[in-house]
Amino acid sequence: MHMNVAPHLLTEDRAEYERVLDDALSTAHARPELAGVGTRLTVAQLRAMTLNATALVTSAAASEYDHFVKVREQNRASAGTRTPAPYDLPGPGAGVVAIVTVMVPVLAGAASVIFLLVGAVLHALAPTVAFGATLLTAGLVFGSLAAAGLLCAAAGLLVTALRNSPVEVSTGGPPGAPDDELSRAREAWRLALLERGIVPFLRDALAATPPDPAAP
Repeated sequence: MHMNVAPHLLTEDRAEYERVLDDALSTAHARPELAGVGTRLTVAQLRAMTLNATALVTSAAASEYDHFVKVREQNRASAGTRTPAPYDLPGPGAGVVAIVTVMVPVLAGAASVIFLLVGAVLHALAPTVAFGATLLTAGLVFGSLAAAGLLCAAAGLLVTALRNSPVEVSTGGPPGAPDDELSRAREAWRLALLERGIVPFLRDALAATPPDPAAP
């Protein structure tokens, strides 16, 4: 048995229509107007009848459904216009700067070790030779340069991590607002569909069916 296609009901919302219908049938015992469910007509019969009358049933909540679809489309359009925060993209020179930032501490540290070792050896072998002290001084200078380079590299990594954090700029108002409005529109449609469409249809279908004389 095929379900009629309501002109105003989109394919993606047919499953929601069926869920509202199933909820109404599962809670029919709590509604006095649906007391005939299971006696006059079975749940399966009522479900099939309501699915075949989709166009008629959903038309009772057409205004709420149109509003729901409009809000959903606006929400999707807003989500499509969200762009990452306008950070500066790395240019051609960014790679050179990164290489220099990494290499300076390494080279300076290596030079510091070499100068300190050679200077220490010369100073130990010939304490009176000024060249050994000069090498020791150069080693200390390069050591300071290596330490400064490490600090700069660490600061650069921290800045890069902060700039690449997943931050988005939305043009659709305060965070959460579109989704909240969409939820309210969906619930308004579901409620109108249930109270003005499905329940009255089930009630009328039960009222139009005479009771089974063989039923207890």
